[in-house]
Amino acid sequence: MDRSLLRELPSVDEVARDGRLQGFVVAHSSAVVMDAARSAIDSMRRAIIDGTLRAVSIDSVVDRTLGFLEGLTQASFKRIINASGTVLHTNIGRAVLPEEAIEALKSASVGNVNLEFDLLKGERGERDSHVEGLITRLTGAEAACVVNNNAAGVLIALNTLAEGKQVIISRGELIEIGGSFRLPEIIKKSGCILKEVGTTNRTHRADYTEAVTDATALILKAHTSNYKVKGFTTEVPLKGLVEIGIEKGIPVIEDLGSGSLVDLSVWGLPKEPLVSESIAGGVDVVTFSGDKLLGGPQAGIIAGKKAFIERIRKNPLKRALRAGKLTLSALEAVLRLYLNKERLREAIPTLRHMTRGLNEIEEAAIQARGLIEAALGESFRVGVEAASSVIGGGALPDTELSTWAVSITSGKMSVEGISRLFLSADPAILGRINKDRFLLDLRTIEDTALLVPNIK
Repeated sequence: MDRSLLRELPSVDEVARDGRLQGFVVAHSSAVVMDAARSAIDSMRRAIIDGTLRAVSIDSVVDRTLGFLEGLTQASFKRIINASGTVLHTNIGRAVLPEEAIEALKSASVGNVNLEFDLLKGERGERDSHVEGLITRLTGAEAACVVNNNAAGVLIALNTLAEGKQVIISRGELIEIGGSFRLPEIIKKSGCILKEVGTTNRTHRADYTEAVTDATALILKAHTSNYKVKGFTTEVPLKGLVEIGIEKGIPVIEDLGSGSLVDLSVWGLPKEPLVSESIAGGVDVVTFSGDKLLGGPQAGIIAGKKAFIERIRKNPLKRALRAGKLTLSALEAVLRLYLNKERLREAIPTLRHMTRGLNEIEEAAIQARGLIEAALGESFRVGVEAASSVIGGGALPDTELSTWAVSITSGKMSVEGISRLFLSADPAILGRINKDRFLLDLRTIEDTALLVPNIK
């Protein structure tokens, strides 16, 4: 360590007076600038002591201060163009909202709204009332409420109906989804006792009936939306579980996960269990996500029999897990679109992207290739090739959708470098690496010009 370098570090005041920082002083106050300068000096002091910094100047300290300020004052959320080939990409926010939902968000953002205020009675109202009628109409449920995501929906439903008692579930349904969400842990956190029945691949009716005791509060069925067990398998269908529930006098909850409100098979996709089918089948409570196949904002929707929903709504956890005005306004707008089945596919981006025609995607890929070639120059090789997309978001795991992609390679840059180049664009462009090629999947790209912004 060169101790003389420590003496060369400027004071916080000296750095804060530098002309390059005065714009931040005006915009954010001198205190913010001084804090950033202090952080920059401290980090450089540690680097000198570690022996990793061997030169100091006022310019280098100001540069580092600018870095701290930019990280603090610039928005961390950046727009991403999704050309990854995953329609519902969890890491970038899943469903793209329809225009109607975006307008509803704007309206709810500019001022106060009647979130929990009944305008007709002039008194406090119920926030779930904005969407409950739509949910019950679309699903056939007696009642419904909304929390901030589906995991929260499962948590509060179990806590309300089975705290301190056993919850029976098949071993083949003890799912784990992205972000290390494990159903057994949710059951534990809900205050319930997990009772596994059957085996990973085979669970019979007798496994459930023999497991029910005085300590049993409910049966839980989890839709394995993000994987499939094939081969030598047996499971008890929902109808059978409902029959057991009636026989034993205990409720049945179904976690549908991705939760589709319409039959996707009419558009050539595999059929997912419908929420309305579960309700019609007699399930007491069903939970599902708002930002997966529904195509709306992140939310956990809980629907079912009124007596159970009212108990869930009165649980103190409801306040901790409730959805805010922005979520509810967007969700209401999306649910209203489901009232018109004729224009549903075009109105909701998620449905539109999942069912987009292959010829249309190919035309978009050819157009994008020309734009990208012009932007990148001769050192890059740009082509169009057939590829496969996936739904993502833990939905339809076995489904691959035929698609077209722009492929990019270069003799002067690695495929990882090309990926970083596109991610550094504004807005960032997310593709995928397939062996020795960087691919931009056109399935979710409706404006091909978005694939070539500010690439240098």
